[in-house]
Amino acid sequence: MSEEKNLNFIEEIISQDLASGKYDQILTRFPPEPNGYLHIGHAKSICLNFGLATHFGGGTNLRFDDTNPTTEETEYVDSIKADLKWLGFSWAKECYASDYFDTLYGFAVQLIEKGLAYVDDSSPEEIALQKGTPTAAGTGNEYRNRSIAENLELFTNMKAGKYADGAKVLRAKIDLANPNMLLRDPILYRIKKAHHHRTGDKWCIYPMYDFAHGQSDAIEKITHSICTLEFIPHRALYDWGIENLGIYPSKQYEFSRLNITYTILSKRKLLQLVQEGYVNSWDDPRMPTISGMRRRGYTPESIRDFCDRIGIAKRENIIDFSLLEFCVREHLNKIAQRRMVVTDPIKLVITNYDKGEEILHSENNPEDPEGGLRAVPFSNELYIQRDDFMEEPTKKYFRLGPGLMVRLKSAYIVKCDSFEKDAAGIVQTVYVSYVPESKSGSDTSGIHVKGTLHWVSAKHAVPVVLNEYDRLFKVENVDNAEGDFKDYINEQSLTKTNAWAEPALITDALDMRFQFLRKGYFYQDITSTKDALVFNRTVTLKDAWAKEQKK
Repeated sequence: MSEEKNLNFIEEIISQDLASGKYDQILTRFPPEPNGYLHIGHAKSICLNFGLATHFGGGTNLRFDDTNPTTEETEYVDSIKADLKWLGFSWAKECYASDYFDTLYGFAVQLIEKGLAYVDDSSPEEIALQKGTPTAAGTGNEYRNRSIAENLELFTNMKAGKYADGAKVLRAKIDLANPNMLLRDPILYRIKKAHHHRTGDKWCIYPMYDFAHGQSDAIEKITHSICTLEFIPHRALYDWGIENLGIYPSKQYEFSRLNITYTILSKRKLLQLVQEGYVNSWDDPRMPTISGMRRRGYTPESIRDFCDRIGIAKRENIIDFSLLEFCVREHLNKIAQRRMVVTDPIKLVITNYDKGEEILHSENNPEDPEGGLRAVPFSNELYIQRDDFMEEPTKKYFRLGPGLMVRLKSAYIVKCDSFEKDAAGIVQTVYVSYVPESKSGSDTSGIHVKGTLHWVSAKHAVPVVLNEYDRLFKVENVDNAEGDFKDYINEQSLTKTNAWAEPALITDALDMRFQFLRKGYFYQDITSTKDALVFNRTVTLKDAWAKEQKK
């Protein structure tokens, strides 16, 4: 969280509330609906709510807004809890809106008894027309004048399942001429005869979000209920419910939600991508879900850093996806283990190497003084990258070519003596001689070269598959693009590449992060096995995407 001198507007409010004695301790909440997986937009809200509690010595409840049984599943509940734990957060209490169904029903009865709610038989289309327009007041109907006794009986019968879905709703009785359309007798309860993931078939009426939200906050005694800007018009209804029920006066505050380039954060659209097969699953590494980012190799530290950098504001803006990649890249550079992997091999034969093979040692991470060394097998036949050799080197070419010398990473200096082509004229083998006294760490050769190449020993190399991911969409602002958002999917968002790697990857831990030298940062996929290693590219070494788009 920010230092006291750089408080954001929500921190300033909380500081004043605590200083004035309004609250002894703050309590925030993170209230996801379990109808999908969390995404990077949720991460901003998570970091804000839990971060405020940590900063001010309070707590945060995890409350599942499970008021729509047709879209909610236990799978989503479990995934949300796993994502929160992975991000590094612990909640004060695990709550569910369904925990409060009896209490919320009682609140609705109280409003009926006060003449502030009524049962309406109108269809959704009729209700929409009766609400009027932003410039014209709404009109009441015959049901608005029902007696308290009749409304209580009808609402009891709704609860008892005597009516079909959509036959009746319970509406608040507020003001059909209010400039705020949300206060024009909003729906509080609807009939929905569906099995609930926690309460089963006990209920066939369910509260609307706007009714469950404020009342649930009050039940839990949430001091600061923090929402995104689209909930500003809802605040009046939030306050109306609390005031007329005389319950704990929770307060709602709003901040700008996260909008990020080349990304969609609509659960409905993300679900569409999964169901229609544009991605493999909710945790597909191309998805902006927390589980997708975890599978891709993002770290919780980098996501928290990103959320801290973008800050909290009252105005909507759009954040460049490159900032998220920068945060990931910056953290991985500090912790990732270095490994050598060759994707487009050409064989390198050292003609004067007579040791057969030996074990060399290479640093795991030059950014980590205590990172240690790893054993790397070396032999007279190696694989190097094909683009590290040129038949006719240009003037400033510092890699390998006829007569040129380079250093093999953590090994020796070699000189190209000749090369061999196949029948198609493609170079297949390069023959070099090595300088025995040029061994890395004990070089006494006095020879200085400008180029260093990575390599793997041919007889020790293990096959791996690299999933090289790119951005899922080709346009910056997908939400504002014309037509179907799926028309802008990047067909090159996944490229599978076969490669050869040093054998350390077989025994490396599953949760280790890697920098494959000169290729990017990678993380072992959940489908990977010791016999069939698969790695996901987390992020490139540099922001190649932005450069490519400027061409």
